[in-house]
Amino acid sequence: MKKNMENSRWEGSFYTGVYRNLFEEAGISEEDIEQRKQEIFHTLFYGEEEERIYHPAGEDMGYIEDTGNHDVRTEGMSYGMMMCVQMDRKEEFDRLWKWARTYMYMEEGENKGYFAWSCRTNGEKNAFGPAPDGEEFFAMSLFFASHRWGDGEGIFDYAKEAKELLHTCIHKGEAGEGGRSMWDKTNKLIRFICEVDFSDPSYHLPHFYELFARWAYPKDREFFREAANASREYLKKACHPVTGLSAEYAEFDGKPYLPVEERWGGRHDWYYSDAYRTIANIALDFSWFAADAWEQETAAKVQKFFCETLPVGQREGIYAIDGTVLPGKALHPLGMFAANAQAGLALWDKRAFGLAAEFFKTPLRQGDRRYYDNCLYFFAFLALSGNYRIYG
Repeated sequence: MKKNMENSRWEGSFYTGVYRNLFEEAGISEEDIEQRKQEIFHTLFYGEEEERIYHPAGEDMGYIEDTGNHDVRTEGMSYGMMMCVQMDRKEEFDRLWKWARTYMYMEEGENKGYFAWSCRTNGEKNAFGPAPDGEEFFAMSLFFASHRWGDGEGIFDYAKEAKELLHTCIHKGEAGEGGRSMWDKTNKLIRFICEVDFSDPSYHLPHFYELFARWAYPKDREFFREAANASREYLKKACHPVTGLSAEYAEFDGKPYLPVEERWGGRHDWYYSDAYRTIANIALDFSWFAADAWEQETAAKVQKFFCETLPVGQREGIYAIDGTVLPGKALHPLGMFAANAQAGLALWDKRAFGLAAEFFKTPLRQGDRRYYDNCLYFFAFLALSGNYRIYG
């Protein structure tokens, strides 16, 4: 993206083909940025057993392991595919996609056409329901693969697979075969899971929907145009007006989801693991499309909260969305820091440059919980280095 100095407007990368490199703007050399990018990918995919999250399986498949839960999730598989298409790694992309299509895809039942959100590493399904964040990342990765490498045959006809998946996501249940759509057809908001009528703010990817509205089946494009607008308006309600923080789960009116239910593992009305992704998504949407100045304002609020409002010793905690510090420590502190650094993609100030430079020097997480942190870390690195790009 770039700023049009004549009329002081930001112009998104989708229109200009220009992607900001905040690391370079912060004084880091292009050579060091490229070397670090390659090192991160190698560590995540081919590092030591205690470092990597990718595992080849057989001659032509592979999976991303959630190392904290020791399973394979559509979140991680679709994230891995996005990493690979951004890094021009077709072999690993195809291995991940074939594993997902072989073991996670549901051929029957009310969720036919969706992907089981969790499997064991041997491919056995742990559940027979989908998680919408996986489906939307699968579709976007497949479109990018189609445009970057061209379509193949069968499941490697990437564009067709993406279009079919999106069609299922918004039309499921209409033909009377059972199941529910992933988006509420009335308000155009994505659900947390198909069975419920509330959302997860971090699932809202208007920058993806803008592209779906151009590349999905023609009869589905208007829906995604409306979904992009609906999600941007929803995020304004879900993010706190002072701190910019959002809850993990939120009602369709944007208010934090308050019921404490055992099936969801307790509370989700606070700024915690899932919620870290919200500001990263907002910043990437602004970088690609610059559709709303509110996104810049909210990115600035989040960075100000963490850099100025919070004392140094409380920057890895759990927070109510108004900024109240709650008991306990963040499960994924590096993921939180990475997402907050990525917020700088929508900004042009000393604080954003300082966070980008600090993030560049921060190492990947080690240990059992490294999967989620390091996924958010690598996406932030790609975005801040100008390497999280639209292929179309």
